[in-house]
Amino acid sequence: MKTLSILIPIFNEENTIIHLLDILKNVSIGLQKEVIIINDASTDKTKENILQYQQENSGFTILLWDQPFNRGKGAAIRQAITMATGDYIIIQDADLEYDPREYHILLQPLLDGKADVVYGSRFMGGNAHRILFFWHTIGNKFLTTLSNAFTNLNLTDMETGFKMFRAEILKKIEIEENRFGMEPEITAKISRIKGIRIYEVGISYYGRTYDEGKKINWKDGLRALWCVFKYNFIQR
Repeated sequence: MKTLSILIPIFNEENTIIHLLDILKNVSIGLQKEVIIINDASTDKTKENILQYQQENSGFTILLWDQPFNRGKGAAIRQAITMATGDYIIIQDADLEYDPREYHILLQPLLDGKADVVYGSRFMGGNAHRILFFWHTIGNKFLTTLSNAFTNLNLTDMETGFKMFRAEILKKIEIEENRFGMEPEITAKISRIKGIRIYEVGISYYGRTYDEGKKINWKDGLRALWCVFKYNFIQR
């Protein structure tokens, strides 16, 4: 049976990590699941909660790696990719803005042999979408449009955190960005792979407010803008 590697970068997610692990344990996707958690030097009880969960659920394999200091999401994913052994890879944020019970939506084009990469778009389809920040939406759409202009893709949501890959595709990419700039970087780099087949499917989005723990900010938006230029124009 083929395996899906689920890469989870975490930083101070004590309130959601157990709920996420319960969902991952119980969700049925027709594949084996390999859960890889990269603890990005959390300062709350995130790690303790994971260790306790491991003890109480010994039949559910979870690989846990501790970063020596906080390095960011991109650095965490870079480490997790080296540990992944599955046929397919998905990046799953621990905050539950994206629902693992929708993995099957992203998996289908891959299992059908039609896709190499599948993006889960927050801006297409009729799935549930929490109404939050107007300017975040404008920023996401601006970055997506700019990225598309360079890559000649017609994505609706380049910045989505829900991307699934055939493992050999993601392992070909050297992720340089340490924080959220990895999203435009990955899109730029996969767009240059000869014959790449990229699909996009509509997903639900259960966004968080900053009071609820959302971490991305305007500085990350500026960095993402720079990364669109850097990885599409400067580094070709």
